[in-house]
Amino acid sequence: MAIVTMMPEALRDFDKLPKTIKERFRNLRERLQEWPSVSGAKPLSGKLAGHYRLRTGDYRLRLHVEGETIIIDKIGLRKDIYDD
Repeated sequence: MAIVTMMPEALRDFDKLPKTIKERFRNLRERLQEWPSVSGAKPLSGKLAGHYRLRTGDYRLRLHVEGETIIIDKIGLRKDIYDD
């Protein structure tokens, strides 16, 4: 079972989400504890190589893995999540 943590930026992003989307992300976070057997996690490429994304509707959750720890570093709309 993996440990799931959120970076401060991701926590701020989460606070700005609509209530229904927040509930979806809570469910995604629980699913992440079963890493690496999480369906829907897609590896990113290019400058974000080493990161993964999970989606729900137009929203994305960006994460990376360090050993047994899953670190969520950004949450937001599809158009904004890949900036960095």
